[in-house]
Amino acid sequence: MADFKLCIADSKSGKTYQKEVKGDEAAEFMGKNIGHSFKGELIGATGTEFQITGGSDKCGFPMRSGIKGRRKRLNLLGGVGLRKNLSKGVKKRKTVCGHKINETISQINIKVTKEGSKKLDDIFGAGKGEAPKEEKKEAPAEKAKKEEPKEAPKAEEKPKEEPKAEVKSPKEAPKEEKPEEPKEDAK
Repeated sequence: MADFKLCIADSKSGKTYQKEVKGDEAAEFMGKNIGHSFKGELIGATGTEFQITGGSDKCGFPMRSGIKGRRKRLNLLGGVGLRKNLSKGVKKRKTVCGHKINETISQINIKVTKEGSKKLDDIFGAGKGEAPKEEKKEAPAEKAKKEEPKEAPKAEEKPKEEPKAEVKSPKEAPKEEKPEEPKEDAK
């Protein structure tokens, strides 16, 4: 029997939850197509309704609606399984899975179509759908500055004073001689 990883999208909160289904729970999904709706009692979310939006097989190939069979190699213009960075009218040969859930599928994407009395955070765990916050990385020089203990000057010792540069009055300063410019003869 196949095991599936469910990716549950909640469009109202913008979060995604994950749940593993095994055994009898997984058997309920066998043979269902993309676009099929089902009640949340299958996965423990009473009163909620879900719709299958896609998935991928064990090798990572995406499911595409309208494809019969397990895996096909197609010339695609766009849509599922193809990025949009192609020029207009260019087809690309890509491998995709069929629209029916079978034992080769490993992930099933579903979305909430009707909310139940309980929130999905309470059912599937709060915070699991949020992306981890990135820590600010410090440069090695900044790290070293923080680690070095700064020594405070002792009360008995006076900090060293820098010698001041002597400033001479304008009368004492030597005059700079400018070279004379050659005079042009007027003709």
